[in-house]
Amino acid sequence: MLQKGDKAPDFTAKDQQGKVVSLNDFKGKKLILYFYPKDDTPGCTKEACNLRDNYADLLNKGFALLGVSPDSEDSHQKFASKYELPFPLLSDPELKIIKAFGVWGEKNMYGRKYEGLLRTTFIINEESIIEKVIKKVKTDDHANQIFKLYN
Repeated sequence: MLQKGDKAPDFTAKDQQGKVVSLNDFKGKKLILYFYPKDDTPGCTKEACNLRDNYADLLNKGFALLGVSPDSEDSHQKFASKYELPFPLLSDPELKIIKAFGVWGEKNMYGRKYEGLLRTTFIINEESIIEKVIKKVKTDDHANQIFKLYN
């Protein structure tokens, strides 16, 4: 997994509208890049809705916001529409971005081990350097976790 101080790997992917988005689009801005396992599941919905509810405050503090999961553009479109998400969700079914950031790994649910996406948020500075990494995401209070890092 990438750490604070690492250069963020360049990436390009399509969002829920089919628009091509890349890291270069955010040069000169602070970018919150949050990785989540699956559209329309309880924890991922709580996290997305918490970020949606605080989106204006995040923008006012100078942040841009992108979500990334292995789901398809179509799945992202339905998820974003259902919950009125105002930010891009990048589709990464081939796990290129997910693996580049090192957030694919062993998970353990009810004693069963399997490979999956490790819910993680990276805050990338204006020069594409990772400034903060949040590994223990509070899905229902994620925006406040971010705000507290910058107080």
